[in-house]
Amino acid sequence: MSVDNKRMIKIHADKIILNNEKNFDIKSILECGQVFRYVKYAENNYGVFSLDKYARVTQKVDDVEIITDNPQYFYDYFDLDRDYGNITQKVAVNDIMSRAVEYGQGIRLLNQDLTEIIFSFILSSNNNIKRIQKIIECLCLELGEKTKYGHAFPTLEALAGKDKIFYCEKGCGYRADYIHKTAKMLLDGFDINELKNLSTAEARKSLLTLSGVGGKVADCILLFGLKRADVFPVDTWIEKVYENHFSDGIKLSPQKISEFFVKKFGEYSGYAQQYLFYFERESIAKQR
Repeated sequence: MSVDNKRMIKIHADKIILNNEKNFDIKSILECGQVFRYVKYAENNYGVFSLDKYARVTQKVDDVEIITDNPQYFYDYFDLDRDYGNITQKVAVNDIMSRAVEYGQGIRLLNQDLTEIIFSFILSSNNNIKRIQKIIECLCLELGEKTKYGHAFPTLEALAGKDKIFYCEKGCGYRADYIHKTAKMLLDGFDINELKNLSTAEARKSLLTLSGVGGKVADCILLFGLKRADVFPVDTWIEKVYENHFSDGIKLSPQKISEFFVKKFGEYSGYAQQYLFYFERESIAKQR
């Protein structure tokens, strides 16, 4: 067993225990739009899947228990080495940001597999979370390796081995051709590992050459797959955030809205985006 004394994190052979960690809330982490492979068993009790790995997370009043065969993997996956107290101070620059941070204080940006993120966010285009989850689950069941916890995310070879018709039949809609073509591109010479060595602007330009990857999807891949926090993905919820809290009546395109927020938050833009997205979406949902 190893212990992070500074923040009281205990890493065992089969679990991770967090004590009094105010910057960890499993509901906020999983339901803030950055990840799709999870299942809610009960209040504050979730199963989380990544590649061929699984963790069951139970959150109580004073501690969090992460049961898993791969504790080091999920220590990194949940970004437990990072001080989010410092991040929240950096982004809470005005009233709306302070409210958003307070509401979503337990959000952490996950360290997810880049390949899984690319296909997940291609599927996210003009789609809702429940439908995205259903499609990904279907692809895992059909193409992923069987594990004792379910099915792994499909390999590139498995994804590239199916055609547009197959993906249409699995509910991918117009994204079916994108999945097939991008899988072939990644197998036939597009080196996703090289993206890690590029600047954010260069990596974004490269991602835009993939089938089905536009500006918003590219920014999501940069943020959630490459942990480039100097980007600000803009969807309809963020457009509402800008219009309701930042615009002063000035209309901007999604690209300009993104540039506005990146200029405002710099290297912490991606974190600010998650707090604002979650706050706006959840606030509207509670009003309905």
